[in-house]
Amino acid sequence: DDVPIRTWFPKENLFSFQTATTTMQAAFRGYAERKRRKRENDSAAVIQRNFRKHLRMVGSRRVKAQTFAERRERSFSRSWSDPTPIKADSFHDSRESHDLQDSCGTLEGDFDLNWEAEKELEAMACDGEDFIPPKIMLISSKVPKAEYVPTIIRRDDPSIIPILYDHEHATFDDILEEIEKKLNIYRKGCRIWKMLIFCQGGPGHLYLLKNKVATFAKVEKEEDMILFWKRLSRLMSKINPEPNIIHIMGCYVLGNPNGEKLFQNLKNLMNPYRVAFESPLELSAQGKQMIETYFDFRLYRLWKTRQHSKLLDYDDIL
Repeated sequence: DDVPIRTWFPKENLFSFQTATTTMQAAFRGYAERKRRKRENDSAAVIQRNFRKHLRMVGSRRVKAQTFAERRERSFSRSWSDPTPIKADSFHDSRESHDLQDSCGTLEGDFDLNWEAEKELEAMACDGEDFIPPKIMLISSKVPKAEYVPTIIRRDDPSIIPILYDHEHATFDDILEEIEKKLNIYRKGCRIWKMLIFCQGGPGHLYLLKNKVATFAKVEKEEDMILFWKRLSRLMSKINPEPNIIHIMGCYVLGNPNGEKLFQNLKNLMNPYRVAFESPLELSAQGKQMIETYFDFRLYRLWKTRQHSKLLDYDDIL
């Protein structure tokens, strides 16, 4: 009777119970710690993904408040990326400066002569009441079901010239050579009055070729892209009394202010040729007018409804 009440409980069982309790607590703490680390890693991954997306949308790490004039000033300053360093002494020598001015004047005179001569040749080539100014349609293979686009153009307009190019493997030179060849087949010596670029892209950028995205910053820096737009400008008409038009389809470039900057930079590159860029929404009145310029509107709407469908083959519809 004098024995304490709890002495009947085996000591080894008490030890096992305490050990199990400690083990469970440690396991719970480990689980809570792993769960906390997982939340932190997920949050960091989201932040990094959003930051990379921000850099892609902006196109560069430039501050938005920076003006066009400041960018131009910085692009002309001496930097590691300048491919043609400027000799400081060359502009201080008055004799060399005078020679430079004379050579510039000669080049301007030659350019004016060449411009007028090319304009006369184009006018002679396009003479005749039966001449219809050509409309070039440049179609990227990256557009879903792009292979059907040439089949839905207007049948009553022979001036529409579709060119389907390989987004993955084509180069800027390939595109320009194909345009020039098609123009010569249509009528030797004629130039583009209207052009449609049907490609993927988004607000402020055009996805022309693989790894070649045109943004307002890149068309100022990348040599091959600058050369492409300058060479394309030489294929635009000189006798058109109105500015030649380049329509953009497949994406809404003007979805943010960078789209306006991109179009302005392209116009500057294509000077002195007068070119207007347009990228209206397809559902707007201006967009409908653009579609009807190049496409049979009924067939275009049919193609559009089946563009992303895998259930029905477009050949069956045609």
